[in-house]
Order: sequence, then structure tokens, then C-alpha cells
Amino acid sequence: MTLDQAQQSPSLAARLSAIDTRIADAARLAGRDPAEITRIVVTKFHPASLVRELHELGVREVGENRQQELTSKQGELAELDLRWHFIGQAQTNKAASIRRSADVVHSLDRDRLADALDRVADSDDVLDVLVQINLTDDEGRGGVSPADAPALAEHVLSLPSLRLRGVMAVAPLDEEPASAFARLHDVAESVRGLAPDATWISAGMTGDFVEAIAAGATHLRIGSAITGPRPDRG
Repeated sequence: MTLDQAQQSPSLAARLSAIDTRIADAARLAGRDPAEITRIVVTKFHPASLVRELHELGVREVGENRQQELTSKQGELAELDLRWHFIGQAQTNKAASIRRSADVVHSLDRDRLADALDRVADSDDVLDVLVQINLTDDEGRGGVSPADAPALAEHVLSLPSLRLRGVMAVAPLDEEPASAFARLHDVAESVRGLAPDATWISAGMTGDFVEAIAAGATHLRIGSAITGPRPDRG
């Protein structure tokens, strides 16, 4: 980026404010209270220094896709009052590392992962989790099928160190977001039938959070629209 481009690009504070304004407008358009919606800033590949800047701007909810980054940034910024959301695909052998660093895991998609996260719990520690739903026909994608979500939710409910908060999904690229999120809303209703307190719906990113809000999303995962382009990893 040239100096002229840097001078012309919006500041981090301006980008954050612009997204928050759009979220509030979308919530009101859907007849919802903007205060019901949690904006998570996804800082994938960005340095911990950016998270510190975000904290200074009032951000308290931060998301990471990779366990290594989550562990590194959480450790470096442990003195800050941040809530760390793990939103990437999780391997069972990373369960202990994820659990030590995350306050919420959005991507719980199988019994074995639930068991692994429960097994590494410290005494009375309780971890908030969401069941990830696969809204595509590709079984290789992360998430459980909508039909299998209640069974996974029931399994999570049987594990004492996990607290089921709700569901999470990514809208498929080949489907209108409104349609996909309407299906997710139905799955969320079925899960709430088993666990009335599981009211969270984690859905919506930069390109589709307006549709997600209209469908009842409570948690939005916003990345580069706030953080700016991801750094070149070399």
C-alpha cells in the first residue's frame, strides 16, 4: 500500500463505526433491538497489536480461526478483558489448547470433539459451545447436517463441562443467504426445543450479515470489513 492509499483509506475506528452503524440499521429494519446482537471481530492473520487497538476502541469480542493464533494472541493479551471466540475447524488433538484459550467454541461438529473438549476441562470450568451446522450438500465441509443437529445437541447436553449456547453456520456460496439462514433458524428452533437457554445463532459475515440479522442471528463474525485486508503471510 502506498502512502497516498494509506492516507485515503478509512481508519480502523472509522471502519468499526461504519459496520456498527450498518448492524444497527439492519437490526431496526428487522424490528430488532441492536443491543441483542453481538459483533465479533475476526482477526485472522492480523497481529496482536491490532487486537490491542480494537480493545482501545471498545471491542471486547474477538474471533480466531486457527488454534495457534488463538493461543498466541490470547497469551500475549491476557491482561485485557476480551472474550475469545474460536470459529475454525477444530482437531480433537488440539482440544486442550483450544479450551485453555477460548471462551466460546463455535465449531463443535461431532461427538468426538465434544468428548475431547469435555475431557480436558479443569474442575468446575464450563465452556460455552455452539453446534456447527453444515448447510451444504458437501459432507466434507465442517458442521453436522441439520437432521443430525438435535442428536449432537443432546450429546453436548450430557457433558457437564460444556454449556450449549446455540448453533453456528456459514451460508453456502451457491444459495441466497436469506434462504440459507432461514433454514438455520429452523435448526436453531429444534435445538432450543431441547435446551431453551441455547438461544445463540452465530451467522453472518461481511457480505451477508444483513440477511443473517433478518433471520434472527445473535452473533455476527466480521473480519476484513473492520480489520482491513489481511497481511501478506509471505
